[in-house]
Amino acid sequence: MCDFVSRGSIVRSIWGSSDQILLIFAGSAAEFALNRAVDWLFFTGQIPRDPVRRLFSTVRYAQEIVFVDEATAWRTLDQIHSIHKSVEEARGARMPDWAFRDVLYMLIDYSERAHSLLHRPLNGTERHELFDVFRRVGEGLRIPELPARYAEWQDDRLRHLERDLEYSEYTRRLYEKYREHLGGWRYEILRLTQAQLAPERVRRLLGLRRPPLLFEAFRVYGLFARLDLQEMVHRLLLPSGHVDEVRRFNRR
Repeated sequence: MCDFVSRGSIVRSIWGSSDQILLIFAGSAAEFALNRAVDWLFFTGQIPRDPVRRLFSTVRYAQEIVFVDEATAWRTLDQIHSIHKSVEEARGARMPDWAFRDVLYMLIDYSERAHSLLHRPLNGTERHELFDVFRRVGEGLRIPELPARYAEWQDDRLRHLERDLEYSEYTRRLYEKYREHLGGWRYEILRLTQAQLAPERVRRLLGLRRPPLLFEAFRVYGLFARLDLQEMVHRLLLPSGHVDEVRRFNRR
């Protein structure tokens, strides 16, 4: 049985790293809050109720796709698709196709940004490989009108950023939940991280500003990880009780 993502793939490297996963979801948390379809998150209540726990659930689903054989990955994608359909039936409405593309595009974009921030920019081959994997994920979720190539995705990503984001009452309420669950100073670290990761339009809508030395701080953090001091940093940055679960994100 073939692997859904080939061994040695840059996608496995990114999604097998707890640090890069946390960065992906820090960036996505900013963009989620601005999305015009964010009301769907409040309908299910899962992210507003406990955003950290929801993050862990999403990571488990993602790794059940990236680190398994093709048959298992397709079954997981079918399961996620069924969950989406159940939510639509419960609400009596259909989630817009563009909202599904927005979420998929976030995972591609923030995967690339996370790797670049902690390590180095992806090369051309790696970018195309990342896009190809998530395009197949999108196909498994029955998302229509996906771009065929990386360059087409880049153009469509910019269109989605301009068209699908706005600051709303839902944005304010979701950020209040982030602060409630993270606590004051961890919440500020989240916003600083988002300021470094997010596209310019997201930063502008949320009022996120990059301190001059913030990029170097992430380089220092990468050094801590290479010196096996990662767990110590996690204990400082993460809410108590979550460090062991985050450590299990690491796949070698």
